[in-house]
Amino acid sequence: MVNPEEDPADGGEHNTHGHPREVLHAKIEATRADIERQVHATRAQIDQVNERIEARTGRNLILAILIGVGLGAILLVSLIVIKDLFALVALIFVGFSTFELVTALKITPRKLDPVPNVIAALGIVTAAYFNDPVVMWSSLLGGIAFAVVWRLIAQMIEADGRTAPEIFRDVIAITLVQVYVPFMASFAVALTRRENGEWWALAFLIVVVSVDVGAYASGLSFGKHPMAPKISPKKTWEGFAGAVIAAQIAGILLALFMLEVPWWVGTILGALLVISATVGDLAESMIKRDIGIKDMSSWLPGHGGFLDRLDSMLPSAPLAFAIFVVFSPLSTLVAS
Repeated sequence: MVNPEEDPADGGEHNTHGHPREVLHAKIEATRADIERQVHATRAQIDQVNERIEARTGRNLILAILIGVGLGAILLVSLIVIKDLFALVALIFVGFSTFELVTALKITPRKLDPVPNVIAALGIVTAAYFNDPVVMWSSLLGGIAFAVVWRLIAQMIEADGRTAPEIFRDVIAITLVQVYVPFMASFAVALTRRENGEWWALAFLIVVVSVDVGAYASGLSFGKHPMAPKISPKKTWEGFAGAVIAAQIAGILLALFMLEVPWWVGTILGALLVISATVGDLAESMIKRDIGIKDMSSWLPGHGGFLDRLDSMLPSAPLAFAIFVVFSPLSTLVAS
């Protein structure tokens, strides 16, 4: 009998080449295998590039970008959509940052207590919400006094024989923590409480981020001459040049299209903030080098800790507040 699926006249061609559906299936499988090979090859190339970047900068670039975008989205919502939410975001960031710094300092011979320092820090940021200089300074002094008294009482209870100079260094460290993290951050909260201050807060954050991105990209591409090798070996003068250019571009664009002030105000904003951001970055690097750690914590993969992200922003916040006070009246002149 003749198989109905075979045609005697075709000389068994289908036996040689297979059923059309089998041929189609084979082509699909071959295409899928080719796509998978390309995907694997591309992924391998991306991994190699990321490994080279991580070896050069010490950061996982992909994770850093994802987390940075997430944190940026939170800040945007808190500043633009729900203005009062920014104070809550600041409380969270400052609380974690203070805890990180106090915990890191405990590695050294200094003794600090996380609970009173975090409570004092949260109190300082909360006081800034009322936008009253007297309240802000009073909260700083009160917070330092609270954490110092707690430490002195704890020292008396422990009675471990530490000398007066050692205890005095504890007091200095407590003061440093409260001034460096919550008090500087409180100016950003106070800025958002001013009329149109949220736009200036957003502007200074954008400029600081531009400084970081410009320094990172330029340093990665052209960095050869270390800027402060004993403090931060991977920071270069080429990176700083890229930061200056990025800050100027961001400052001018923000001045013209968001802050509605003359373009030259943007150049001043960019010039001052690139200095404060760089100093903040180097200051935190110096603290970490003194302690003997790479990152304040590992809570933010690709970034380190919360303080590792705020280091450039903290000294920039008081400066941004001062720039707002001096130059924000120009917006009414431009508008008129």
